[in-house]
Amino acid sequence: MKKMLLCFSAGCLGALANSLLVWQFGELGIARWAGVSIAPSLSPGWLYPRIVWGGLWGLLFVLPFLKSRFLLKGTLLSLLPTMAMLFFIFPYKAHKGLGGLSLGMWTPAYVLVVNWVWGLVAAVTIKYSK
Repeated sequence: MKKMLLCFSAGCLGALANSLLVWQFGELGIARWAGVSIAPSLSPGWLYPRIVWGGLWGLLFVLPFLKSRFLLKGTLLSLLPTMAMLFFIFPYKAHKGLGGLSLGMWTPAYVLVVNWVWGLVAAVTIKYSK
């Protein structure tokens, strides 16, 4: 149970870092410069579900593989929410096309990078909280 709580919390922290990065990229115009139309406002309604989902995705860190290679584990696990976003959320829930391409050609790469930050923050949190 303790491990699951730690993984959920680490996923939430990773989601907070991811969300702040996405928001900051939008505020600074980095997303627009990259040709990606993602610039959310920082509001509780936008942030709360992202943090909860980040915690749920963080439960994947319970899986017993790559225990000594925590950065690789974080990188590999970050691919799962990335694929969910690109192949389910964008096309079916947000109606932004496969990979979110209606938001810009570089949207898949953008999502890959910001979700990678989630994975690294979560992995580092787990590693150094023990």
